[in-house]
Amino acid sequence: MTLPVQHFQTTLTAGPAGHVFLPTPFEPAALWGQRAVYHLAGTIDGMAYRGVLEAQDGAWVMRLGAAWRRDCGLAAGDVVDVMLTPEGPQREGLAPDIASALDAEPEAGAFFDEIAQFYRRAYLTWIDATKRSPAKRAERIAATVELLKARQKERPK
Repeated sequence: MTLPVQHFQTTLTAGPAGHVFLPTPFEPAALWGQRAVYHLAGTIDGMAYRGVLEAQDGAWVMRLGAAWRRDCGLAAGDVVDVMLTPEGPQREGLAPDIASALDAEPEAGAFFDEIAQFYRRAYLTWIDATKRSPAKRAERIAATVELLKARQKERPK
């Protein structure tokens, strides 16, 4: 399932310690579900960008790194055209057994939503490696839920 792309224009703002933020003119929970942070990918003025959308002082913003801005020639005060969508696997597109296990344990589900797509993919790849063994798949889903409840980004090797 592909979540909706959000397309908008905004003005980059200056923050403390020389930071520059991209404010968003929408409520992300209304589009993509309630989360503490949103890992997003898309473009800013046509240039590829991946980052974290987080709440700051009552607004949802993305911090734009100095090196990325330098390479793109962007600064606070610039008006930019933005397209963003959630990155990586989302709960809405998970296999029913994994989705129901995360729904049954809200702490695990919320942490799954918070971690970067790299970690989500790693858990899902580990679970999907058991396609020929339903019992092993169920064990791995249960283990994943327990690790996520313990706020473990990745499983121990």
